[in-house]
Amino acid sequence: MKKDILQKGAILQRDRETYAIAPHIPGGFTDTATLRKICDVADKYGLTLKITSAQRIAMFGVKEEELDAVWTDLAEEPGAAIGLCVRSIRICPGTQQCKRAVLDSASLGLKLDKIYHAMELPNKMKMGVSGCLLACAESGVKDIGIVGHNKGWRVLVGGNAGPRPRLGEMLVDNIQTEEEVLEVVAKVVEVYKNDPQQGRLGRLIEEIGIEAFRVRVLGTQQ
Repeated sequence: MKKDILQKGAILQRDRETYAIAPHIPGGFTDTATLRKICDVADKYGLTLKITSAQRIAMFGVKEEELDAVWTDLAEEPGAAIGLCVRSIRICPGTQQCKRAVLDSASLGLKLDKIYHAMELPNKMKMGVSGCLLACAESGVKDIGIVGHNKGWRVLVGGNAGPRPRLGEMLVDNIQTEEEVLEVVAKVVEVYKNDPQQGRLGRLIEEIGIEAFRVRVLGTQQ
């Protein structure tokens, strides 16, 4: 029986014959040349396209024997849509575009994407970076959610959607710089990687409590 092909970023579809792939589009930011190329490849191989919740373009209907050729024609890196890894860093437009944004979520989010996208972890992880408290990147239901506001960056941890939704809990607030946020995220990821439990980050926080988790990450309680 056919299965997902992790090394090719290919997810077996309902027909149990064809696969879906998704080129990596960091934070959903792309250009017209890339979009034209994706459309040309879709036309060439008769594929269906869908914009995904992870800010990627999924390409459906790829035959197994054509996977290598499709990726060669795309000349793009696969998006981490499957596997035990950092799946996506969802990013809102931020101050570069949005009139409501307070902080530059695009700048911070793309830095996080460069560091963490597809990083292998004990379980899947999703991140969201929002430039204001409206949190259009759904930061509150991400394993690591970051929200900008008038006093700085807020970091939430342990959120997820899925069959047992969980809201993220505030780890630290009023962080002043992107560099400081990156340091906090690095510590969260390191603590998670080294913990023996194999569930999502929210499960670890449920087991030990947010205060104990905060001490592990920051070395202090707020």
